[in-house]
Amino acid sequence: MTGTVYKSTGSWYTVKSDQGDFIECRMKGKFRIKGIKSTNPIAVGDIVDYELEETSDAVTGTIHKIHDRKNYIVRKSVNLSHQMHIIASNIDRVFLLVTINNPPTTFNFIDRFLVTAEAYGIETILVFNKIDTFDEATLDEQLYMQHVYQEIGYQCLRVSATENKGVEELKQLMIGKVTMFSGHSGVGKSTLVNALEPTLNLKTKTISEASKQGQHTTTFAEMYDLSFGARIIDTPGIKGFGIVDMEKEEISGYFPEFFKLKDQCKFNNCLHKEEPHCAIKKALEKDEIAWSRYNSYLKILEGDDENYRTDSFDEDRKASDETRK
Repeated sequence: MTGTVYKSTGSWYTVKSDQGDFIECRMKGKFRIKGIKSTNPIAVGDIVDYELEETSDAVTGTIHKIHDRKNYIVRKSVNLSHQMHIIASNIDRVFLLVTINNPPTTFNFIDRFLVTAEAYGIETILVFNKIDTFDEATLDEQLYMQHVYQEIGYQCLRVSATENKGVEELKQLMIGKVTMFSGHSGVGKSTLVNALEPTLNLKTKTISEASKQGQHTTTFAEMYDLSFGARIIDTPGIKGFGIVDMEKEEISGYFPEFFKLKDQCKFNNCLHKEEPHCAIKKALEKDEIAWSRYNSYLKILEGDDENYRTDSFDEDRKASDETRK
């Protein structure tokens, strides 16, 4: 039998059959998928083959095959530096939820996520959430951040899940697709899913005022069928986003505004650091590329996974003041 993985708890997997039934399944043996070193060989969104097993208590299943994935999005495993964690697979579109200070989402985090999504060919839309909480200074920060990404070509939405602003526009972008919500803990993923589909009634928590950090409300990734013809994968909040298995020479190719200029650099293997006649650095000097993006690129290039939660927002903002119009 064939089905789609809707939930993974690490040992048990909830699989929805092609007939629409939900079956709790275990994994048969160890899976090695095309050399992928993963802490979770089966992810939400995977298409799997399974066999039913009937016991006196219940009907369960055993997964024995994972179908080839259209795509997947990964991050470096928190505890095992040489392994990765597959967040979800077979995704049509990702919505990355961004909040300015409740909790803060940094340029560096956004850029790391976008680079990974670009590498795996997954469209990402930035959703600036909690716009109802903004004062004038916070609004200014949000609009600047939005300007940076819209200039590159990323679609941005401004949403308030609690006041139902922008929710209908978001819903239209989800119809007929498998989408994923991601972002830090506390950015309002579960609240937004509830605004889209109130009958789900997902658990939500408030932000800690002391740390401005969110509490984990989603423990495991889980897919939901929505009444308006969409499927959403709700994921646990991510504190950091470590880049996996990327050669230094290919990183700039996943920055769309860098990629457009790469062939204008004097050297084919230009890393856009110290090399002469670098088109990216020339564009940077003219404020045609945001300093925040270049700083993120350098940190990824240097493998600065330990400190990627820090952000140089103020410096970026001063350096690229000319772009803020």
